[in-house]
Amino acid sequence: MAVKTKDPKRAYLISVGTALGAGLVSSLVSMGGMKDYEALDRPPLSPPGWLFPVVWTILFVLMGVSAARVWLNTPEARPKALKTYALQLLLNILWPPLFFVFGLRLAAFVLLLVLLAAVIVMTIQFRRIDRTAAYLQIPYIVWLVFAGYLNLAAFILNG
Repeated sequence: MAVKTKDPKRAYLISVGTALGAGLVSSLVSMGGMKDYEALDRPPLSPPGWLFPVVWTILFVLMGVSAARVWLNTPEARPKALKTYALQLLLNILWPPLFFVFGLRLAAFVLLLVLLAAVIVMTIQFRRIDRTAAYLQIPYIVWLVFAGYLNLAAFILNG
């Protein structure tokens, strides 16, 4: 995140906007994929399609708030943590096309595991800088585990 400000309002605005922008990019790339997903055999506990954008919007806002808190904190500790944050955002953007556009569900699951590992590392790094920033990642980690279940089940049930 290349925010060059110590103005908290601006930092939060830029950070949340960046995170939401990442979500927008991935949703635009894989826009038609939810229709295909609805046609798949899905496992128990599969939420309705309308819930995904709601949850992801909340998670991207939490990511952005968390990253802004890190940005506004200890300068010497934040570059590594924010690089990990950028990496997980990139991985997050790559997952929907793999799963929805290309139908590469096993590859998407592997990528999701890498994303989950990156988010856990990022959360640990964030915790060293700002505990609240780390705690804001807990819903994201829980959702990624659930998404992993859905992804793997979609692979297994649909070959």
